[in-house]
Amino acid sequence: MISICIPIYNCKVTKLVNELSRQALLLKVPSEIILIDDCSKNSIKELNKSVCANQVYIELDKNVGRAAIRNRFIKYAKFENMLFLDCDSIIISNHFLLNYIKEIKERRYSIIYGGSIYKKVKPKRNKRLRWLCGLKRENKNWLIRKQSKNKSFMTNNFLINKAIFEETPFDERLVDYGHEDTLFGFELKKNSIVINHTNNPVLNGSLDNNIDYINNTEKAISNLVDILEYVNYDKSFIEDVVLLRVYFKLYKIRKIILGIFLIFKPLIKYLLSIGFVNIYMFDFYKLGFLTLKMNNRKSSRFFVTIKLF
Repeated sequence: MISICIPIYNCKVTKLVNELSRQALLLKVPSEIILIDDCSKNSIKELNKSVCANQVYIELDKNVGRAAIRNRFIKYAKFENMLFLDCDSIIISNHFLLNYIKEIKERRYSIIYGGSIYKKVKPKRNKRLRWLCGLKRENKNWLIRKQSKNKSFMTNNFLINKAIFEETPFDERLVDYGHEDTLFGFELKKNSIVINHTNNPVLNGSLDNNIDYINNTEKAISNLVDILEYVNYDKSFIEDVVLLRVYFKLYKIRKIILGIFLIFKPLIKYLLSIGFVNIYMFDFYKLGFLTLKMNNRKSSRFFVTIKLF
């Protein structure tokens, strides 16, 4: 019936696995939990081994990244329904698995995204940036997500048909952090595979500190620039990604944006890192960093394509 797939990287999964095991036992449906550790610290692996003893548990010798590790589950999953969960997810509903089982039984589907929520209580200042971005940009009601189906997708909580996944895996050229889900959603869209949405969220259980989140965001934007070349600067891809859409709309004043960004980058990064968080200031930081990366990228295709905008 269902293979529950959890990629692990430096995260203890005891509570997650125990809760999923409890719900699966009550439902009495064929299921399995598969865990693949993407070369975590030895201390983390030791903590997880005990809870993973009765599950399918694999340790990788080297880190392969967020895209490639998800593709690895195809080899081990024995059921046609693959449920992917991030290792830091917290199950907040006693009917979490039941909700997905109902989706499987009641309708034909290719892929279903369940959603993601964040606590409404403010964390300490050193983790407030990730929390605010999650709350404002990711914590979307499923009815809102349905309005832009293939754009409102993340990899933290989704159910996919194994045959579809085999045909459209994650692009393993993306090794570093970020936007592997953006490209995956776009590839599904190109293949006319619609991402369905349901109200079955998990709670994000861990928050990066401010400086780590800024650094990860920079890595994600670097990935985004690479993806632009992978998709040949496809206009529909650009329209789907807000940051890219804004960049190209403001392309004529990019030098002004870059100049302001370079002047104020150290100050903005400092303020964000110490917890004086303003989401619009962070938006400008992302736009400025993208402008910097695009300015450094030499591509004849880019200068041809930019005429389309």
